[in-house]
Amino acid sequence: MNTPVDLYFKKYIADFLQGNRAGKILSDSLRDCGVGLMPLVDHCTIRTKHVDERAQEILNFGYTYDTNIGVLEFGSWWAKVYRKPGYPSMFIDQAYDDVRGQQSLIPAWVDAHGDQCFHHIAILVEDIEFAIQSLKKKGIEFSGEIVGDAGSELRQIFSSPELKEGQVFTVLELIERHNGYAGFLPPQADGLMESTRGFQKP
Repeated sequence: MNTPVDLYFKKYIADFLQGNRAGKILSDSLRDCGVGLMPLVDHCTIRTKHVDERAQEILNFGYTYDTNIGVLEFGSWWAKVYRKPGYPSMFIDQAYDDVRGQQSLIPAWVDAHGDQCFHHIAILVEDIEFAIQSLKKKGIEFSGEIVGDAGSELRQIFSSPELKEGQVFTVLELIERHNGYAGFLPPQADGLMESTRGFQKP
């Protein structure tokens, strides 16, 4: 299919894979066995300075704001989730515009890379420990520990970030879900965000 939303994901994921070694390795492996990457993409994240303005593009594709989740609020940033059946969820985030946002990593990232690309894509895996070990054998490192306890509804980890001109660029997320849980947990999302802070150049 070549609908606008399909073309959108084709372009944005291709751009992501061009600059993310972990994602490229995983994509190539899935393609070699006939699966492909897209069916396993749980969600994609865009960083921006204006969530509602940036969301307009995907709303035009038929995505809707997830009112069940509502606004996800963190210490220095906030996010909204948008969904369209049959497609990955879209997670769009920004720093607070007031003093709370001063410590957020998001504005500097947007200044460096803009908001017309994915910060990360999350790949749904069956066993996150096994997936980590498999990717480590291919030379992929991770930026921290798994966020989320074994047996819990949601477990996540970021790969070590790719750098572009000395600045943190993209990461690959592995995500393990259980019990039909489709949401996002603020403490975990914040933990993932902070896991890349040590890689940022001053």
